[in-house]
Amino acid sequence: MQSPDTAASTSAQIVQVACLKDNYCYLVNDAATGTTIVIDTPDASAIEQQLEQRGWSLDYILTTHHHWDHIDGHEALVERYGCQVIGPKANQGQIPMMERTVEHNESLLLGELACQVLATPGHTLGHTVYYFPDLAAVFTGDTLFSMGCGRLFEGTAQQMWESMQTLKALPASTQVFCGHEYTQANARFAISLEPDNTELQARVAQVALLRERDLPTVPTLLSLELQTNPFLRADLPHFKAAIGMSDQSSETVFTEVRRRKDNF
Repeated sequence: MQSPDTAASTSAQIVQVACLKDNYCYLVNDAATGTTIVIDTPDASAIEQQLEQRGWSLDYILTTHHHWDHIDGHEALVERYGCQVIGPKANQGQIPMMERTVEHNESLLLGELACQVLATPGHTLGHTVYYFPDLAAVFTGDTLFSMGCGRLFEGTAQQMWESMQTLKALPASTQVFCGHEYTQANARFAISLEPDNTELQARVAQVALLRERDLPTVPTLLSLELQTNPFLRADLPHFKAAIGMSDQSSETVFTEVRRRKDNF
């Protein structure tokens, strides 16, 4: 699979790096200062290859959570580039080489790029995402996927539903860069819940074409996720009706959707 470049603004570039079986990580280069950031490190060698190809060094690692397939390259990259590892304060002691910890709503300035730290517990208790308003981009790790959300390994459904609200509050034009290529499997589940959703029908077909060509389905747009991602739609009356839960709370609906996905 190719690793596409995304022109996020006139002064920054986002490079999507395919790693391992189905992971993605992302390089963000601030052309104004030459600062380069990577969000998660599934495979140091894949990241190094992309850096070398572009003549970039590496200044920062932003870590979404402590699972091995998001931190495995930390040590090798720090050893080679001397970059700073930043990650959730809740995961101190679980993330190798972490020099700086961050918490919800903290602001970072990386080169000339502003970054807002958003805590999104659920998949793990310390899971954190990184929103770059000037790039209209959010890096969601394993909290929000294209048409899906992460399994609840440590947190509760209530926490994950609250994390969905945090992400839903971002501008609809935000690009969503997630941690895995899970879209096609997520699409099959989503259409089983809302077979009459015309936006979802069109998206399922588009995803099938992309995957037939071994092309990535990520990034996605938050506006598209709001129309087609069942985990963002648990508060909508027509979605509740579609799954036979019209009289239930949004949190209860979300919990049931997550349960159904786990058993799909």
